[in-house]
Amino acid sequence: MQVFLLVVCLAAWAAAAPQMTDSQLEQTLADRSTMLRLLRCALQEGPCDPVGRRLRTLAPLVLRGACPQCSQQETRQIRRTLAFVQRNYPWEWAKIVRQYG
Repeated sequence: MQVFLLVVCLAAWAAAAPQMTDSQLEQTLADRSTMLRLLRCALQEGPCDPVGRRLRTLAPLVLRGACPQCSQQETRQIRRTLAFVQRNYPWEWAKIVRQYG
């Protein structure tokens, strides 16, 4: 499944947050508890913070290959995040693809 045109951050994931730097993204990806919280939000299995809400809004667009309101940086970061989730959270990734793909 070629979902990686794709932005994730979830948004993915943390990348879906406006004005997030690449180093902030890497810190978020490295924090397992934050990632699980964002994944639960994206899957509508838990509460959402502003990052999670933005991710949940953008993820379906990204998974479908278009996010007209995303900047180049957001698109790149969301792609990075979704690739990370696919590799490191395969169970959650499968649920995301079923739900949004």
